[in-house]
Amino acid sequence: MSDAWQQLQKFTAARIGQGRAGVSLPTAKQLAFGLDHARARDAVHKALDVAKIEGQLPEPVLALTSQAPDRASYLKRPDWGRRLDGPSRQIAERHQGDYDLALVIVDGLSALAIEENAAAFLAALRPELKDWSLAPLSVVTQGRVAIGDEVASLLGARMVLVLIGERPGLSAPDSLGLYFTYGPEVGGTDERRNCISNVRPAGLSYQEAAKRQGYLMSEAWRRGISGVDLKDESAMDTALTQQGNFLLG
Repeated sequence: MSDAWQQLQKFTAARIGQGRAGVSLPTAKQLAFGLDHARARDAVHKALDVAKIEGQLPEPVLALTSQAPDRASYLKRPDWGRRLDGPSRQIAERHQGDYDLALVIVDGLSALAIEENAAAFLAALRPELKDWSLAPLSVVTQGRVAIGDEVASLLGARMVLVLIGERPGLSAPDSLGLYFTYGPEVGGTDERRNCISNVRPAGLSYQEAAKRQGYLMSEAWRRGISGVDLKDESAMDTALTQQGNFLLG
């Protein structure tokens, strides 16, 4: 392998400069590929350990489930993962109030991502939440992104942030996604949501993700919008501030 490929490998987890043995990959690289594929499959099928999540968090949670009765059904019927089952609806309704924000943790397609990243991200996010009234924290199993809309509606929250395990890739079985919506309601579609992806130690840091999410929430509250109508201009604001300071100096 050339030195140029070795240098590039320092900047990406993508499979580049793998080398070859005849017309095939070297054995070690082929075995590593198989291992990563197995890890991705395991992440999809792994059940979320709700008790473990509860132990990582400083407050009690509402343990909810979707209409998918098991993992196999969840994978075959995405629509079942977008709605709560009857008992979970009753639990959420009993905690209805008047809140600014609902935080909803959802296993999604990688329970591993939730178990490894959700609590750490929330710890980084908490300074951004000091001005908001928060609904009870919810943990949903066998859920999809849209289930957060129903949870927030039942709890009486004006905004919702869904923390969900993203579909695993061959280099990232533990990627956490954030989906934020202003004015959540059942049947809401994807263009109403803002997404921050790949939140994990090897991706976007918890602190940077929390900063960006805090900006989106503040702007959504001020302007009454989210999704395609709301852009993350926090990096641009920082650049303009730095430029202004430079000019003033």
